[in-house]
Amino acid sequence: MLSGFFALLKVLTLSTGPIILKAFINVSLGKGTFKYEGYALAALLFVCKCCESLSERQWYFRTRRLGLQARSLLSAAIYKKQQRLSNAAKMKHSSGQIINYVTVDAYRIGEFPYWFHQTWTTSVQLCIALAILYNAVGAAMISSLVVIILTVLCNAPLARFQHKFQSKLMEAQDVRLKAMSESLVHMKVLKLYAWEGHFKKVIEGLREVEYKWLSAFQLWRAYNSFLFWASPALVSVATFVTCYLLKIPLDASNVFTFVATLRLVQDPVRTIPDVIAVVIQAKVAFTRISKFLDAPELNEHVRKKYYGAIDYPIAMNSCSFSWDENTSKPTLKNINLAVKAGEKVAICGEVGSGKSTLLAAVLGEVPKTEGAIEVCGKIAYISQNAWIQTGTVQDNILFGSSMDRQRYHNTLVRCSLVKDLEMLPYGDCTQIGERGVNLSGGQKQRVQLARALYQNADIYLLDDPFSAVDAHTATSLFNEYVMSALSDKTVLLVTHQVDFLPVFDSILLMSDGEVIRSAPYQDLLADCEEFKDLVNAHKDTMGVSHHKNNIPHQRSKEASIKETDGIHGSRYTESMKSSPADQLIKKEERETGDAVFKSYMLYLRQKKGFLYFFLCMISHIIFVAGQILQNSWMAANVQNPHVSTLKLISVYIIIGACTMIFLLSRSLTVVVLGVQSSRSLFSQLLNSLFRAPMSFFDSTPLGRVLSRVSSDLSIVDLDIPFALVVSLGTSLNACSNLGVLAVVTWQVLFVSVPMIVLAIRLQRYYLASAKELMRINGTTKSALASHLGESIAGAITIRAFEGEDRFFAKNLDLIDKNASPYFCNFAATEWLIQRIEIMSAIVLSSSAFVMALLPQETFSPASATLGIK
Repeated sequence: MLSGFFALLKVLTLSTGPIILKAFINVSLGKGTFKYEGYALAALLFVCKCCESLSERQWYFRTRRLGLQARSLLSAAIYKKQQRLSNAAKMKHSSGQIINYVTVDAYRIGEFPYWFHQTWTTSVQLCIALAILYNAVGAAMISSLVVIILTVLCNAPLARFQHKFQSKLMEAQDVRLKAMSESLVHMKVLKLYAWEGHFKKVIEGLREVEYKWLSAFQLWRAYNSFLFWASPALVSVATFVTCYLLKIPLDASNVFTFVATLRLVQDPVRTIPDVIAVVIQAKVAFTRISKFLDAPELNEHVRKKYYGAIDYPIAMNSCSFSWDENTSKPTLKNINLAVKAGEKVAICGEVGSGKSTLLAAVLGEVPKTEGAIEVCGKIAYISQNAWIQTGTVQDNILFGSSMDRQRYHNTLVRCSLVKDLEMLPYGDCTQIGERGVNLSGGQKQRVQLARALYQNADIYLLDDPFSAVDAHTATSLFNEYVMSALSDKTVLLVTHQVDFLPVFDSILLMSDGEVIRSAPYQDLLADCEEFKDLVNAHKDTMGVSHHKNNIPHQRSKEASIKETDGIHGSRYTESMKSSPADQLIKKEERETGDAVFKSYMLYLRQKKGFLYFFLCMISHIIFVAGQILQNSWMAANVQNPHVSTLKLISVYIIIGACTMIFLLSRSLTVVVLGVQSSRSLFSQLLNSLFRAPMSFFDSTPLGRVLSRVSSDLSIVDLDIPFALVVSLGTSLNACSNLGVLAVVTWQVLFVSVPMIVLAIRLQRYYLASAKELMRINGTTKSALASHLGESIAGAITIRAFEGEDRFFAKNLDLIDKNASPYFCNFAATEWLIQRIEIMSAIVLSSSAFVMALLPQETFSPASATLGIK
């Protein structure tokens, strides 16, 4: 509400400009109402401009802050949702898509509040402008209204096309991001098989589809922009022609008031394309996020906490489970299971028989289609494929728990990690790369085992944890870990190693999603043919393996010991030379100093970028020159008796038509510049990624890379070309206005030159911090995306250990760290603009003061118009 009040105040103060100008024209014609009216008008102009600036800055600051809060809220809601996302929903929303929701869609919605008040202030400003036009040119105002209405109506189909192309563009971006995410995760496999070229071509093909919709969206955006930039010229032409046809006299007062009022029409009409684009992007983003937030979630009522003794912590009665919630084709069917407290249960069967799914069902990960299930107690889960956090070994083992030195040391001993930690450069404080890239498969599994043991849970679900270690280590782990450390715990162990089965209290034999037998080892061996076949198959495999490895044992052992000692010794020596700064995961680098110019030069070097940019600037310069020429022609000849009204209007229309050609040229060239630069930059980025050594992927979190190819690339695709041209175009407009002011009232240079010097100093002061804030914002966004991607990959493990709240708290902390530099950046921007606008008000009011100070004969009404407008 308060930001809406400031928006309304800004529109009202802006609308005083033509009224003050009309009063100045009357003063220049000698029709002033009192002696010092010129000075009073100059003071009033300064006050109105200051109020306009203050209200607009408050409006923008408050709406940007609101947008930041909305973006942060959505980012948190998306993270919270992915923690509870069901398996069926994960099939529709991949990891890359979810990251895209946070890094792109949430940011688009966050920009919407900044533009929201434009939707209604545009209408208010147009109504006020039409009222002033009616006062100036009478019934001819109707033609202005008709042109504006036709412009808005013509925009309706353009907006529909923009919405369609924006939706298609985001869908294509999701598909491309999914492919890139899969390629980056499995980059080692691609390089080992030399598949980089094939996958690179696939991604390039997906990017071509993206270019198709990007080009279409930007072209319609350019047409839309051209339509609304041309509309003020069409309004003036229609109004002057109507005045001529209706025989409405054109004099200095009504013509110059009309020309000044055109600015009130120009500003809202020219912002309409941007407002429409933002509204469309926000609507598409909101629809995508809404679908994600409405996706089905997991059933959270499977597990119960308890505080007393429970006879059967795991109980299933006639349960069926299905990953896709399809009751006709259940993944697991007719499961009856009752596990006593402290019981050791092994689950065995052929590949694909449903062993891992049964553990997932106990965790509540698989939707239950029928039956009753109850799980009581704290659970520790070890997945078949190890999930390792980015951080130190110690962080992965503690997993949010407080440090107990004795328990921690016992855990390391039980998991056979002591020797491994001695090999690492910094022991348990060594940084582990994303997904544990600098650990072997066996080491990752043992870190997982240590994490589970340290939690001191009631129920342990172990999904084939010994598959990644050798037989000797597996036997040691089984005896020390399962039979000793977990002696009083309830254990469900999925295993293919039948040597361990005799010591279990019960064995579940599974086949085709069913538990076909449940009994102790000796009973199964005596009565169950399927179990006998499984045991015999294992023995046959071990016999073949023993035959193949029948080599002199002592020699191989000695060689192994020598090799290991050599490796350990060299690594230890190397680690002594290392420093903590040499840890695996590198801190994200960011530019320092004044590198903005270099970045834009790099952007413009892509595929004839300088040529397209030069054409854009030439077109804009001619367009601005044409507008000045139009106003100068009208100002110089409206009171000239030798120039007929028809000639006056005809020349005005011809100049306007010529400028429209260059305006269209500028709009289309911007699109070509943007698409070609995006194509070239993405090609270089893709080549760099696929040619990078594995050490790069080991030391760079996936989220950091995905942030570059999602949100950063989206800015390059959609925002940079228009922002670059508009910023330089605005600079040219400011220079042209200052030039006109200097020509009309050269005395104002004594004020404007110091103001320019002060403005340059202020900008340098601002840029020093603004550039760093933007860079910090970029690096913190990468950290947010990395944490989100890591959480998605380990969602099952996080839920199993009930770590959702801790991870969500960390996510909120990263969101705040990302929001802080963004808040400071736009606050600094408003600070700068506030001061520059006040200095502009000083220059403008000084011009008015000079006009009031000098004799009336010095300035004509035309000069007053050009000097104050």
